Amino acid sequence: MLGMQKKLLEACDQASRAWLDRLKSEMDLWTELATKLSSTRSLPDALGTYQQCVTQRMQMAAEDGRRMSDEYQRFLQKFTRLLPNGWPTGRT
Repeated sequence: MLGMQKKLLEACDQASRAWLDRLKSEMDLWTELATKLSSTRSLPDALGTYQQCVTQRMQMAAEDGRRMSDEYQRFLQKFTRLLPNGWPTGRT
């Protein structure tokens, strides 16, 4: 049981680190947008800059969905491998 907990905690730790990196990239994206917007000279330039940022954010959201799905699958695989006889059936 202790080994199972250790493996599951390791999987959670890896996922947490990946999501912290993702949060940093999100902060970097919005910081970069603010920097670029402060140096724009016209409304069309500002709108173009904002559009690029939103496009990049949408790509990040798609990657987030794929990452969540992959992490869920890995977690379930580890969990089911750690069970002694597969899923309990409820029968005695």
